[in-house]
Amino acid sequence: MTSEAGVDHDVDLPLIVDALRADGLAAKSVAWDADSVAWDEFDLAVIRSTWDYAERLGEFLAWADTTARATRLWNPAPVVRWNSDKRYLLKLAERGVPVVPTHCVEPGGRFDEGDFDRPEGVVVKPSVSAGARDTARYEPGRHADAVRHARTLLDQGRSVLIQPYLRLVEEGERALVFIGGTFSHAIRKGPVLTEPGVIDNSRVAHPSVTPYRPTDVELHTALAALNAIPSPAAPLFARVDLALNETREPVVMELELIEPNLFLQSNPQGLVRFVEAVAAEIRIPTL
Repeated sequence: MTSEAGVDHDVDLPLIVDALRADGLAAKSVAWDADSVAWDEFDLAVIRSTWDYAERLGEFLAWADTTARATRLWNPAPVVRWNSDKRYLLKLAERGVPVVPTHCVEPGGRFDEGDFDRPEGVVVKPSVSAGARDTARYEPGRHADAVRHARTLLDQGRSVLIQPYLRLVEEGERALVFIGGTFSHAIRKGPVLTEPGVIDNSRVAHPSVTPYRPTDVELHTALAALNAIPSPAAPLFARVDLALNETREPVVMELELIEPNLFLQSNPQGLVRFVEAVAAEIRIPTL
């Protein structure tokens, strides 16, 4: 499945469709919100670039539940729901997964403005967001600006996450891609929040992408995050975004299970693995 934005910008999607067809499967790209789609006519529905879901979350989650009753949906609807709100980082931390320290403020709740005054600066973001929308970082001493940002989001009825700004993210985020629960490939990408105090919803989501070979510790951290997903089966696809904390240990910034860019265009073997995983899932008998 895709979306209007996905059709325009998802460079992997036509490669996936062509590769599935070359493997002998009848595959086509369909917008998740397209009218008159008979989802029960599909053996499998795979979410790929539904990049508008965060702006229409209730509608999207209802669609996922309905579609999952009509056909097999990957990743599964309960996993999609769990992953749709970045408060899942708190759940990962409870399971012992190293994550960027995260504090959540709810609409109508009280918070301590001191939470925004950190020596390394802070990042303020809505808990439901994609592509770093409505997100900004603030330098030390600018915590009043960070508080105003948070209050604006709270006044819109949105939950807010407050995180320390990890300076070593300027060395690059690591994005580790897993297919069928097994590590496939990784990339390193440049920092997104390059200008402090600025909310830029047109920023490039994945700047300066280069291939990357993760360390053993990074792989261990990413696998710990996958193992903490509340699902009996491994996700068909997953991307774990990591950064280094002040002691150069990897921490999870995001665990992407809904519609992550998997960077298949730059990794042909990853595309092969993805097609093999989809084909294997299709061939599993329906109970």
